[in-house]
Amino acid sequence: MTFVRILRYVVLRAASLFVTVVIGVYLAILIANMGGYVDEIRKAQIREQIGATMLADQKLRTMPPSEVRRVIDQQIVLEEKRLGLDRPFLLRSFAYLSDALTLSLGRAERLTSDKGSRQVRDIILERLPATLLLFGTADVIVFFTAIFAALFLSRRYGSVLDKVVVALAPTSSAPAWFYGIFLILIFASLLRILPFGGMVDVPPPESALAYALSVLQHLILPVSAILVGSLFISIYNWRTFFLIYSSEDYVEVAKAKGLPSGAIERRYILRPTLPPIITSFAFALISLWSGAIILETVFSWPGLGRLLFQAVGQFDTPVIIGSVVIYAYLLALTVFLLDILYALVDPRVKVGGEAGRSL
Repeated sequence: MTFVRILRYVVLRAASLFVTVVIGVYLAILIANMGGYVDEIRKAQIREQIGATMLADQKLRTMPPSEVRRVIDQQIVLEEKRLGLDRPFLLRSFAYLSDALTLSLGRAERLTSDKGSRQVRDIILERLPATLLLFGTADVIVFFTAIFAALFLSRRYGSVLDKVVVALAPTSSAPAWFYGIFLILIFASLLRILPFGGMVDVPPPESALAYALSVLQHLILPVSAILVGSLFISIYNWRTFFLIYSSEDYVEVAKAKGLPSGAIERRYILRPTLPPIITSFAFALISLWSGAIILETVFSWPGLGRLLFQAVGQFDTPVIIGSVVIYAYLLALTVFLLDILYALVDPRVKVGGEAGRSL
């Protein structure tokens, strides 16, 4: 019966998360397309492009104006039918939803005009490693540095170092790109010891070692901007969190028994706080897949954030929807796995049966 109860919970939870993803993706489609307005812009662009192309044809110039207009209108109708723009927007929106959920995202016509259109999936996968490298490096450093620094400060409440961290915490109110601009001005423009932006030197080094060193050099400024923008507030938050748990009665009892401070931290402070720690780390990993639009633009970093910025500016709806769908799937998967992990690390959380009332 326990297995059946858990299985029922897993199926229902997965179904509810999938419904949430479907609703979220459909709303993203409506917003990205502005309720059909973007399709009207696409139709106008199609008419303009076909008209300019056809009028440049020497054969058409010898034809009567009415015949030229008929040929142009015929090409416009064929192109709109090829792109599905001849159907009402409501029907197109559900077709977009089906394509998005199955990751059949079509081709990006605008972002790759110099190379021809390419599959949206290929474009996103091409930009994904750059975003994972930048934010994976920064988020892992911030997360583990903040956790261990917060534990250290929780044992030294009121010390000079603790007061310094508390005083520096408000500096995180400014976004990372704000600090990035100043870092570029100082280390790239004035001191000229680090590159202004990009991911690698141009032209790229030929040897693997030189290429890796070039990427590492280009990583320094954006990673530093993220660290300055989020490290101190993260340390402050976790330090306050650990202070709350370290004042619990069972921690005081452990101290009275003479247990070592390391054992107290592992058993009586870290163990009860594992669920929020896991949650924070999981959502930090999810943020890797979305990137940061302004930060990547400031540093000319070729990641998903900059790709999304370019797609929004050029009304490239398939790329926008593709980014949203991937993020939605990963977010739902993370929430689903977190429910299971909570039950494994915290005996107070139960899956199935009474879980419906306790979760």
